[in-house]
Formats: sequence, structure tokens, C-alpha cells
Amino acid sequence: MNMNFLRKLTIPKDIKEQYPLTEEMAAVKAARDAEIKGAISGENNKFLLVIGPCSADHKESVLDYISRLRKVEDQVKDKIIIIPRIYTNKPRTTGDGYKGMLHQPDPNEAPDMLKGIIAIRDIHMCALRDYGFSCADEMLYPDNHRYLSDLLSYVAVGARSVENQQHRLTASGLAIPVGMKNPTEGDLSIMMNSITAAQHKHTFIYRGWEVQSQGNPYAHAILRGYMDTAGRSLPNYHYEDLAKLHETYAKSGLANPAVIVDTNHANSGKKYLEQIRIAKDVLHSGKQNADIKKMVKGLMIESYIEDGAQKIGEDQVYGKSITDPCLGWEKTEKLIFDIADSL
Repeated sequence: MNMNFLRKLTIPKDIKEQYPLTEEMAAVKAARDAEIKGAISGENNKFLLVIGPCSADHKESVLDYISRLRKVEDQVKDKIIIIPRIYTNKPRTTGDGYKGMLHQPDPNEAPDMLKGIIAIRDIHMCALRDYGFSCADEMLYPDNHRYLSDLLSYVAVGARSVENQQHRLTASGLAIPVGMKNPTEGDLSIMMNSITAAQHKHTFIYRGWEVQSQGNPYAHAILRGYMDTAGRSLPNYHYEDLAKLHETYAKSGLANPAVIVDTNHANSGKKYLEQIRIAKDVLHSGKQNADIKKMVKGLMIESYIEDGAQKIGEDQVYGKSITDPCLGWEKTEKLIFDIADSL
């Protein structure tokens, strides 16, 4: 093999024993799991906001951001469930570049996977212990999910992973909502097949074990826009797109038809300020069509402390994304209150 085996990493069970949850933390997560699943199934009328930085880059600024979300959620919790994005893995189109906190707990230093595992567990634990938030993360590497499985309340499977069998089968064994994004070329049948696979039972190999999953009825769609053959970004959040998805769901026989609309990525053409307009457009579509309103369970928004993005380097602006551009805090806070008023 053309690789060097550097060291054997600590297994998830041992990491969890070294960095354990308290009973209080576990109880908070269990309550949030139930409430979020209730929103997906329609048992409650809460609207989900999966919101936060494109990637969790620095612990201090991410937790600062989350502390601000805590104050806002306390004011909108009768209508909205805020699920902070703490995305600790960053998919790269070519494989090159910053791959997230798991790989580089300090973006300016060399990769260190053991430090990364500890860092991502620590930041999720801080969000839960100090701010009462069990958060969302992307399941970029299915085998790594176990390091955070007792902390997360929401998992996303990205556009480049949604057709992968291991992602689908692992999602079928999770007890929390899993959002399946449409692929980058926009074929909804791939996304729907992924949801179907995740909702069904399977026997497969996971972390060296033969396992049997029970199926995940809370697997659902995420619309994130797509790219055409010329490389142009095209949206799929409009009224007609949502109506088409509702028809597709109706024919599928899937449990808990649900969609989260990603307001950034190809839906915005990565023009992060467009997220405000897109969020309001989606809510307006729900007001025009009861089926759409019932199906749209929330929004995914890329947001941080400062507007925009910056390159990794020495002169870093505190709380500004080092990956995709994000909506700054002032605009984010106003948008959350506007959404609450509109619901």
C-alpha cells in the first residue's frame, strides 16, 4: 500500500470514557432529540433552524456565536428549534485544502487526527454543557460518527456522499434525524433513494462489526441547489421545486415526508446575503400551499459572527469564516426574529 500507518487511534468507546457526558447533559440531549424528531414527524409545529458557520474553525469564536444563539432561542423557542451547526469535517471538491477541525484543530498547524478527535468532542460537549445545545454535524466519514454519537441531535449527509452505500446504511442505524442532500448535479431520485435506504433495515459491516440497523424513519431531504453541465449554480428552493418534491414524496410511501431547505451553496450561488431573501421566499411558498408548509420543516443557514469569508493566514478576523462565506451576526439575529414573526 502506498501509505504510512502513523499510529493506532483511540477507539470511540475509550474517548467517550475519557470525556464523558454527565447525566444532566444526557438528559438535555434526550429532550432535544425528542423535540427535533417531533418537528420532523409533525408531532409538534416547531420550525427547525440548522444554523452556524460553514465549518467550525476556532473553539472560542464558535462558542461565542453559540452563546448568542442561546439568547435568541430563549426568545423564539415557542416557534423555533435552533440546532447550531458545528461542522467539524469539511468536504473538499478536489480533496485539497483545510479539511476541518477533525484534521486540523488549529487551521494554521499540521494535521493531527488524535488532537482533532479530542477537539471536536470537546467543542460539542461545551455547546451541550454550557449552552444547552445538542448540535448538528456532517457525517462526512461514517466510521467517525461514534466519536460524537452521544452528543449530536442532527446529522447531514452531503451532496457528494449521498449516493455512497456506507453513508446510507450508517444513517439507517442512527436514532436521530438525518438529512440527505440532493447531489451536486441535482438528480432528486438519488436523494430519494438515499432516504429510502436510510429508512429501511440493513445488515452490514460497521467498524469491524456485523451490525443490523433498524431503519431511521426520520431520514429526510435537504435541497441545496445544484450545478448544471456548464458549472452554473441553479436553485431548487422555489415554489415549483417544493411542489415537485411533495409529489415525489407522495408517491414514495416514505415515513415522515420532510425537507430542510439549504439557503446557501448552489441555492444562493454562494452569495451569502441571498440567504435572507431565500429564507423568506421558502416561508412565502408555505403560505401559498398547505402541503408545502407541512413538508418544509426548516432551513439550513450558514452564519457566523462576521459577514463573508477570509483566507487562512496570520491576520485573521475573529469570527469570520475560513471556508464558504457566511451571514454575519447582526443580519442573522434579525433574520431569526423575522422568521419567527412570519411563522
